[in-house]
Order: sequence, then C-alpha cells, then structure tokens
Amino acid sequence: MLSPPQCRAARALLNWSQEQLAKGSNLGLSTVRNFEAGRTLPVHNNLAAIRTALESAGVEFVGESGVSLKEPAQGEMDSGG
Repeated sequence: MLSPPQCRAARALLNWSQEQLAKGSNLGLSTVRNFEAGRTLPVHNNLAAIRTALESAGVEFVGESGVSLKEPAQGEMDSGG
C-alpha cells in the first residue's frame, strides 16, 4: 500500500507538484492534498491511480516505506548528441 510520506517523497524525486500528480492520475487536487496530509485514505482505485502515475514517471517503491527512481533501461539513456 502507498503511504502519504511515500507519495510526498515520490513527488519530490520527480519534482512534481500536487497539481501535476492529480492531473497525471486523473484525480482531483483535493484527493491528493487530503491523502498526503493524512486526512483521508483514497478509495482503492484512486490510490492505485496515484501509484500508477508515479510508477509510470519512473518511481520505484522499495520495501514498505522506500522510494527511488528507476535506472533508465539501456537505450533509454540520452546519447549526449
């Protein structure tokens, strides 16, 4: 399950605002704000949408409380032109 601190840390790794996460997960801004503040726990589908948006952007959830950015796959790295 995704926790509010994990969500905040994942956004920080991506340098995303709450607004960007809300848009990326197709949820209302208040859903993201209330979850991250610990005021409410979103329904399962909304929580899954938040997690999917973060994972699609490159976040990897580690263990029960950690987050990191995925290493780019070979071929996804910029060749430096």
